Amino acid sequence: MGVGAVQRRETATPPAPGTRAGLIERLAAQTAEREHASLRRRLRTIEHAEGPWLESDGRRLLGFCSNDYLGLAQHPQLIAALKRAADDEGVGSGSAHLVCGHRREHAQLEEALAEWTGRERALLFSTGYMANLGTMQALLARGDICVQDKLNHACLLDGAQLAGAELKRYPHADIEAAARQLASRPGAAALLASDGVFSMDGDVAPLARLAALCARENATLMVDDAHGLGVLGADGAGSVAAASLGQREVPVLMATLGKALGCSGAFVAGSAALIDGLLQFARPYIYTTAMPPALAAAACTAVELARRDGWRRDKLQALIARFRADAAQLGLPLLDSPSAIQPLLLGDAQAALNAAQALERHGLLVTAIRPPTVPQGQARLRITLSAAHEDEHVDRLLDALATLPRGGSAGRPV
Repeated sequence: MGVGAVQRRETATPPAPGTRAGLIERLAAQTAEREHASLRRRLRTIEHAEGPWLESDGRRLLGFCSNDYLGLAQHPQLIAALKRAADDEGVGSGSAHLVCGHRREHAQLEEALAEWTGRERALLFSTGYMANLGTMQALLARGDICVQDKLNHACLLDGAQLAGAELKRYPHADIEAAARQLASRPGAAALLASDGVFSMDGDVAPLARLAALCARENATLMVDDAHGLGVLGADGAGSVAAASLGQREVPVLMATLGKALGCSGAFVAGSAALIDGLLQFARPYIYTTAMPPALAAAACTAVELARRDGWRRDKLQALIARFRADAAQLGLPLLDSPSAIQPLLLGDAQAALNAAQALERHGLLVTAIRPPTVPQGQARLRITLSAAHEDEHVDRLLDALATLPRGGSAGRPV
């Protein structure tokens, strides 16, 4: 499921006539409800990271929950690039891009990202969430229609709603349903938005069919390739490139720098007309301080490494194949995912929590994903693999997964 695909705030109970609800008190009551349902989210502090190894609460854990798919987050060349730029330019950029915050390092990164993804231009944002909100706000208006996969990331859903467009969601990967929704508003300007790789299920969107549909219906296709960039395609250019689609078929491409590239931030790539328009109308871009130039320098180095080091993608694919083959022999209920995201469906939220805790006792850190991030009855362990892992790491994970209870209070995998 896309993160936040069903992540809506619970409906507030109307106050009695003549009273006014206390907002903090109401929030506390909703948090208590989450606690009672074993759905409360909690922060975990990581004191130190070294490759896939994480130190937390004085324990050294082997992590299978990071999005650092290529193992670049601690690469010495990225660290050196960041240090050099910080020595030269300091830490903060000092202002928004349109004031005096757009530095040489930002411009160089935008050029590298545009060239990599085969677009005319690219525009940096501080986060992927801001990139999607800003792009949709600039593109959409009231009276327009935005058609989206039900498992899209939360920021795509929020972006359409904040723009005031009519949001229509089709069942996951159902092209016929998407076509019906577009056909229902033939006179409206239309944007069809989809994740490239779905962040909770790990499967890849049927991008070629979506592109054909958009061409037929004169709709604009937007792809959020946060989990595809760096991982898919011949030189890691992402799921759109892997589907042999270009700027004409996918006019709006968003991807992040904090996953396979091991840095932080995001970008939107497309035509000069798209980027010029975002400069004018994307409020989350216009009114936000630019990312630190040193971070942009590190990300530029990450792009070079991701493109050059094809062995990282090869190694990751080999680890995925190894994990899936052995998991099948164990009868583990994995979803059908070809990506680094390997969800183990457990169903019950408490069962997912119990499984995560059991793995931690084996020295492994794997995150339990529960409602409302995923629908009721679809809690799971979201296992992620990285080129930083070795075969023996995967074997250790499989050995621990084989010990998980299959019934009783821990729940039975479904």
